[in-house]
Amino acid sequence: MAQYTRSLAPDALKDKVIVLTGGANGIGASLVEHACANGAYVCFGDLAVEAGEALAKTVNASNPNSSPPRAVFVQTDVTNYESVLGLFDAAMENYGRIDHAVAGAGIVEIGNIFDPALNMESIRQPPTTKVLDVNLLGCLYVARIASVYLRQGLPTDTDRSIVLVSSVAGFKESPGLFVYQASKHGVIGLMRSLRLYLPAPAHGIRINCICPWMTATGMVRGIQDGWYKAGLPVNSPMDVAKITAAVVGDASLNGTSMYVEGGRAWEIEGNLDRLEPVWLGEEPSRSLAKGQAVLGSGMDWTK
Repeated sequence: MAQYTRSLAPDALKDKVIVLTGGANGIGASLVEHACANGAYVCFGDLAVEAGEALAKTVNASNPNSSPPRAVFVQTDVTNYESVLGLFDAAMENYGRIDHAVAGAGIVEIGNIFDPALNMESIRQPPTTKVLDVNLLGCLYVARIASVYLRQGLPTDTDRSIVLVSSVAGFKESPGLFVYQASKHGVIGLMRSLRLYLPAPAHGIRINCICPWMTATGMVRGIQDGWYKAGLPVNSPMDVAKITAAVVGDASLNGTSMYVEGGRAWEIEGNLDRLEPVWLGEEPSRSLAKGQAVLGSGMDWTK
């Protein structure tokens, strides 16, 4: 892996408009604070209304002369398409354009769908799809809507991007997090399916992924004691927010997945591609490359 060491460039986010889901707490809240402190305008959504409104009030109090307001909060349910549209509409109404979108809403595993206590009676009850809906469907909604809204009111040569928040569980096994892991794999898969498609002239949009490892939020309460006892690295929410902001502001990046550990980041996609002849084999790698060349950016699939 190649370590990603760039910090947010001065003025990279100045006067940029960012739409963010999952912005009321944790990593998302830190990203709102960090982006606004670096001159961005952020329209963020979450179901945690009290926390979201309080955060927007705090950020705007630190920027009393900003017009329009530096931060706008909108109650948003990422599993509801109309609700996500409402968040993007609010950004357009307040700022007239959107430069970047970050799909940051996510929840951890609910229950155990492979519980050994399941029997012939209880197995008839279908499991909840909420984790899939929030973590994966929510990202799909954000990416789809952003692919249109980011093209409105901006010159064609303006840098525009989408960032999807996955997890270390997006590429490394996480026993016990069955649905969460499947959803986070799906987020990276969505990015990979779009990284040739979206930058093409029809859209002109970059897309990247953030894959945090252990981050000190409410999602990790069940494992944090053992983690700290083992002396393993831990991200703060602001650590991840700063790397996310750097990726948003780095116009050279497209199609990357940033593994974030202990406040440092490593890009994983480049070595996967570079070492493909080793882990897949030289002959199938050559054949696969020819097939991928035929597929191109994927524009022909739905003709």
